[in-house]
Amino acid sequence: MLLHAGLTALLVASGLAAYDRWVVRPALVVGVVDLSEVYRAKEAQFTQLLTAASGAGSEGERERALSMARSFSQRLPVALDELPRECGCLVVLRTAVAGSPHAVDLTPALRRKVDLP
Repeated sequence: MLLHAGLTALLVASGLAAYDRWVVRPALVVGVVDLSEVYRAKEAQFTQLLTAASGAGSEGERERALSMARSFSQRLPVALDELPRECGCLVVLRTAVAGSPHAVDLTPALRRKVDLP
């Protein structure tokens, strides 16, 4: 009888520890992304290419700038989908979070994924 109670207590403790490790703790971590910063940086990069292209009159530079914009518009949604899987956390916009001690800034990771310096 005592062995049965001890085994039950061990199984319950193991279940609670597993629940805490795989359910509760990941839910406490929130990843934040400053999407407006990423857009502004890419827009500046795009504007710089277009300005250089219009000054030199190079059609190739304009095509390169448009290709870069197209590529960015395709990579951004994919990158945003990958972030929660990589960090194992909920990812929200920085403006949606008033303040959280468990918030992780994922903006640098997003910048790398969309080829921003």
